[in-house]
This record gives sequence, C-alpha cells and structure tokens, in this order.
Amino acid sequence: MVKGSGIDIVEIPKLERAVKRWGDDFLKRVYTDRELAYARSKRYPLQHLAARFAAKEAIFKALGTKPNIAFKDIEICHDKHGRPLCRIRNKRSLIALSLSHTENYAVACAIL
Repeated sequence: MVKGSGIDIVEIPKLERAVKRWGDDFLKRVYTDRELAYARSKRYPLQHLAARFAAKEAIFKALGTKPNIAFKDIEICHDKHGRPLCRIRNKRSLIALSLSHTENYAVACAIL
C-alpha cells in the first residue's frame, strides 16, 4: 500500500550557483560525508549532488508535512546492485527511490 509519494527536479546550474555562493557551508548542511565522497568520485559530481538533493526533496514530499527531519538526516546511497536507497538517521527506510540526471537536470521519485 502506497502511503505517500514525491517527485522533484533540480536544475544543475542553479545548484552550481548555490555551491559557488555558499561553498562548503551549503554542502555540509545538505549532504553527508559519504554522499559528498561518492559525488566527488564521479566525473560530473554536480549531477550526482543534484540527484541526491532532488531525492531528499522527494522524500520530504512523500513523508508529508513537517517530517521533523533535516537534509543531513537523509542519506542517499546504493544497495549491492547499484539501486538507490534511502537511510534516515542511519537506518534503511522502506522508501523506494528512482534517480536520473542529464547535463542540466536531475530528477528523483520517492514512494513510501
């Protein structure tokens, strides 16, 4: 039974401007150390950061109003098959995720 769903899209150039403006303060407020390390290991890290930002926003939407969690309480990682999964406060959640990105956009869908 679906209890909630959410979708979000992020313009990668807009995220790039935020990173340039606020730098590490912004990154450390939104992403976990593991998320940052994963994105930085990729050829185009901003695409992966944008997908994770979109996923976190989609998760907030799926959870509903005022879910008493912060951006860093949510960590987007992958299972052993490479599928995205969500950990909330270091515990694996039952939220199904789908992430995708292009040069200019990242999108995520979350189903609870």
